[in-house]
Amino acid sequence: MADSYLIVKTALGALRCKLAHDLALITKNDYKLLWVIDFPSFEWSNEENRFMACHHPFTAPKDEDIDKLLDDKANCYSKAYDIVINGYEAGGGSIRIHNEEVQEKMFKALELTEEQIKGKFGYFVEALKYGTPPHGGLALGLDRLTMLLTNTDNIRDVIAFPKTASASCLMSECPSNVDCSQLNDVGLKILGD
Repeated sequence: MADSYLIVKTALGALRCKLAHDLALITKNDYKLLWVIDFPSFEWSNEENRFMACHHPFTAPKDEDIDKLLDDKANCYSKAYDIVINGYEAGGGSIRIHNEEVQEKMFKALELTEEQIKGKFGYFVEALKYGTPPHGGLALGLDRLTMLLTNTDNIRDVIAFPKTASASCLMSECPSNVDCSQLNDVGLKILGD
């Protein structure tokens, strides 16, 4: 494979899964779990021409990488993790930044201005000033777990109310036209095209 690192990595991952499926290397009802750790904190964006947060700007960097936030972003890793079951990401999470100085350094590494920080995250930055305990989380995808447990490889088979390609819901027929009285109830008005 030849292309950018991200494209090659993604393509080889898909090829690995396809070959495992086509060559019957996956045993049904045999569940292999893997914790993925050591995620990069940043990834390069050609569109933005700068490093961006891989997850979000509140994911804590590894303690040994805090000093790399400003001058070695390509080698800075985060306290993020995913649980993978049989090659499918079933959930993920991270430890969040709880230290005001580290958060300021992260925003600086992401080249955010004081105005952008205050506008987007002012409430959060203010809360850090009062002290925040170490915290993190993990979210599991019930739909993905159900997909794996029912031996299907199409998540749409197990989602209770799947959307169509146009993002409409066949059960509720949403989105649909809203009548004027409903708009008045919530104080909205539709302006002309």
